[in-house]
Amino acid sequence: MTADLTWLQTAVVILLLLCVLVGTLPVINTGLQFLSLPLHAFRNHYGKAAPFHPNVAVVIPAWNEGRVIGPAIERLLQLEYPAERLRVFVVDDASDDDTPEVVAATAAAHPGRVVHLRRQVGGEGKAHTLNHGLDVVLADEWTEAVLIMDADVIFARDSLRKLTRHLADEKVGAVTAYIAEGSRDRNYLTRFIAVEYIIGQLSARRTQNVLGAMACLAGGAQLHSRANLEAIGGRIPAGTLAEDTMTTFEGQLKGRRAVFEPHARVLAEEPRSIDALWKQRLRWARGNVQLTSIYRSLWFRPSREHALGSFSFGLAWFTILLLPAFMLLAAAALLVLLILHSDIAEFVFRFMWIAAACIYLFSILFSVQLDPKTSRHAWREAIMFPGLGALLLMLIALFPWAFDALIRALGGSLTEQTRFAWAVVFFLWGPISMLGIWLARAVEPLPGGRFLAGLLVYICGYGSLLCAVTVDSYLKEWRRADATWIKTEKIGRVDS
Repeated sequence: MTADLTWLQTAVVILLLLCVLVGTLPVINTGLQFLSLPLHAFRNHYGKAAPFHPNVAVVIPAWNEGRVIGPAIERLLQLEYPAERLRVFVVDDASDDDTPEVVAATAAAHPGRVVHLRRQVGGEGKAHTLNHGLDVVLADEWTEAVLIMDADVIFARDSLRKLTRHLADEKVGAVTAYIAEGSRDRNYLTRFIAVEYIIGQLSARRTQNVLGAMACLAGGAQLHSRANLEAIGGRIPAGTLAEDTMTTFEGQLKGRRAVFEPHARVLAEEPRSIDALWKQRLRWARGNVQLTSIYRSLWFRPSREHALGSFSFGLAWFTILLLPAFMLLAAAALLVLLILHSDIAEFVFRFMWIAAACIYLFSILFSVQLDPKTSRHAWREAIMFPGLGALLLMLIALFPWAFDALIRALGGSLTEQTRFAWAVVFFLWGPISMLGIWLARAVEPLPGGRFLAGLLVYICGYGSLLCAVTVDSYLKEWRRADATWIKTEKIGRVDS
């Protein structure tokens, strides 16, 4: 009986350790991503790129964009690109502000180069608005490529020619740019977003170039060849909240490559409040949940035609999609392991957080040098990206004796009971940090709430904010909540 019990305990411990291992997959994936990132110096598309200037039709969906649409168009017309090969089509989605007047005035000032396409009935969503413009531009044989962009973004002067050079290779169907946070009046949240974009675009999308599969063309700057759009039916897929990601997938499934051009810089205005960011990212997260189901026959099924079914791409996709679930799984397994076998639990905890600390330092140091200009004004957010709580756990894992000394210096004592209580808090930090973010969103509208909300984000971490949004996306999809496309309000804060 004792032997059977020992065998059972061993099996349970092994199972719990496997759960912890699965729970740390996001950390493992981050490490693999940054280890493969240097390969972009050798495995990229520049060898097949060449100066190439096709006729580009720019399609801009616009609904009540009067504050930002004028400067965006003017900046487009100043790009380092042959004037006769660039036309701008603004698809006005039945705006009820001064957008029609602003666009009409710009079109009158640049006849033949700026076209105002007015929809009398709007509100059907971004995909329908884009398709109205695509119907027009693809009907004209002049169009050789289509640039889809947002109404508020500002392109660097050399960005378009850096994008079009990749279309010199007929195997490339689409190219996307680096969307950088570009607000004049930055706050703590826009600086966190700036760091996120360095990690999620300059780093992750370079890795996707190496692997040969692109997860998403940035909605604010995606250049398609005419052949690529015609291959997917000449229309942007509707019926999902992630039309840009679905378009990216469809083009690659039709056999054309999608490429990220890190040196084509596009500035965008990003949300300044947790609630605004939450609504924007909830739409993105719900869209990814929808696409995971739509492409369920694709995952982890390698193909000679594309790399979307590769193990590496699937690992990257699901470690982001299921990050909160992985976090909860690791926390629960560690807690049960603590109750059954505290020595093993403490060792695994230390090992997990030491690995996280090493990967965090490596990834942050690697990331910030990719965009020194952004990193200079967001260095605090780069350091605090995982949150003060997570940084403390890393230090405790690296220097456990320092924690003991600190407790004693504060007049406390580390009995078995207090040590167990602290271990529970440490092991459950992931779920606790997400609850802290929900609290931050709740208090933000209150008097003095912005300061408290910002403090909670610094303590709990920007990553926990994204995890909390992802959990909300699970709940919204499970409840089949209203999935109306919500426009992020832009007021023209981009520093051009």
